[in-house]
Amino acid sequence: MAQTKNIRRVAPTEARAKLVNIRISPQKLGLVAASIRGMPVQKALNELEFSRKRIATDVRKVLYSAISNAENNHNLDIDNLVVAEAYVGKNLVMKRFASRARGRSSRILKPFSEITIVVREAGEAA
Repeated sequence: MAQTKNIRRVAPTEARAKLVNIRISPQKLGLVAASIRGMPVQKALNELEFSRKRIATDVRKVLYSAISNAENNHNLDIDNLVVAEAYVGKNLVMKRFASRARGRSSRILKPFSEITIVVREAGEAA
C-alpha cells in the first residue's frame, strides 16, 4: 500500500518554512515578523542581521530555510524572491509558580510560539 502524495499548501511559485516551539511570546516574535514582511529576501536578511532583538537570529535561520526550499525543492530564482507572508502563532504555555511573601505564590507563564515564512517570486507578487 503506497503512501498518498501530500498536497501543496502554497502556490507553485512559493516556498515556505516553519519553526515551532520557540521560547518567546508571540507578541515579541510578531514585531520581528512584521519588520520583514513584504521585503525582498536580501533586504530582509540584512534587517535581521542588524536587528537588536534576540529572536532575530532564529527568524533569520527560518528565512534561510525558506530560501533554500525555494531553490532546491521548487526551482525558484533566489534573486527574485520576496517575503510574501510572515506570520506568528501561539503554541504551548508552560505554567510555573514563584514563591511570594506570607506563604503565597504567584503564577509565571512561559509562552512558546511558532513562525511561518512564505517566500514568493517577485514577478508573481507584482
